Amino acid sequence: MPVLYDRLLKLKEMFNSKFGSIPKFYVRAPGRVNIIGEHIDYCGYSVLPMAVEQDVLIAVEPVKTYALQLANTNPLYPDFSTSANNIQIDKTKPLWHNYFLCGLKGIQEHFGLSNLTGMNCLVDGNIPPSSGLSSSSALVCCAGLVTLTVLGRNLSKLLAKYKSLQWDKVLRLEEVQAKLGISLEEMLLVTEDALHPEPYNPEEICRCLGISLEELRTQILSPNTQDVLIFKLYQRAKHVYSEAARVLQFKKICEEAPENMVQLLGELMNQSHMSCRDMYECSCPELDQLVDICRKFGAQGSRLTGAGWGGCTVSMVPADKLPSFLANVHKAYYQRSDGSLAPEKQSLFATKPGGALEIPASSCILR
Repeated sequence: MPVLYDRLLKLKEMFNSKFGSIPKFYVRAPGRVNIIGEHIDYCGYSVLPMAVEQDVLIAVEPVKTYALQLANTNPLYPDFSTSANNIQIDKTKPLWHNYFLCGLKGIQEHFGLSNLTGMNCLVDGNIPPSSGLSSSSALVCCAGLVTLTVLGRNLSKLLAKYKSLQWDKVLRLEEVQAKLGISLEEMLLVTEDALHPEPYNPEEICRCLGISLEELRTQILSPNTQDVLIFKLYQRAKHVYSEAARVLQFKKICEEAPENMVQLLGELMNQSHMSCRDMYECSCPELDQLVDICRKFGAQGSRLTGAGWGGCTVSMVPADKLPSFLANVHKAYYQRSDGSLAPEKQSLFATKPGGALEIPASSCILR
């Protein structure tokens, strides 16, 4: 990867200029975009993400003190230093270094570690920030792998445990399906029978579950939903189960590779966007307009993704249509007559699948 080599070489030089030493190793984490599968991962279902070519790189040098020093190649992000054994994260301020601290603290807490060694770290990234491509997640993942590498731990030791729960402990829609032992398609029928399309109010939910309003607020609702008065349970469940089914259909089509594969995959992406827009209501007028424009100028499929509510679009475009697609979308959306989008908010680019989280083999860089 010549481009990665050049970036590592430049990062090494900047590290030496900053810290007066040579990094001992490098860590890389890509940005990513969900091809399909939106707002279903935390319900227990699989999604189909793709790593993009844009990434975060960190050059690292463990030191013998407890000092953690973070620097960024982007001058917009100021240097930060603290003790590796006194990590404090101010949740009220989304400062760039907090994402690194989250990755480090997560590993520290998982393994119950104390007396962490210090390190010098220089961060470089080319993932457009606030674009729905998980630049912050890439930094957190990088920081976690940095910490594991410094400690000599192996990722395979991070094990997940799952335990079946009683109904009043069930937290995810996937658990309902698992307990019933039925397919996603059957779960959609159960949703039709069990829930009505009209929104529920807290009192009706309490009657259905046989609990009090206080129990609903303290045992089921999260702190930021305790004052919600309307719950669109039918629509949300329909989205989760249908989107989970689309992910599996997408995977099956990729594996079987029929002649009309691209068309079928595009249709699933389009269905996903409609469900996000109408059932989960996590789109916005600007995104809907951008999706329509992308389809108009050659995208086989286009849908919203990333950043929770709103975010960006991901489109499947034939390679031979790519130059005209990029030009036409830029003209139709970003060069609007009202001039409402500033240049720094205009982020339109093509990417192929990128590599995974890694420690680049760069012995030639280390000398």
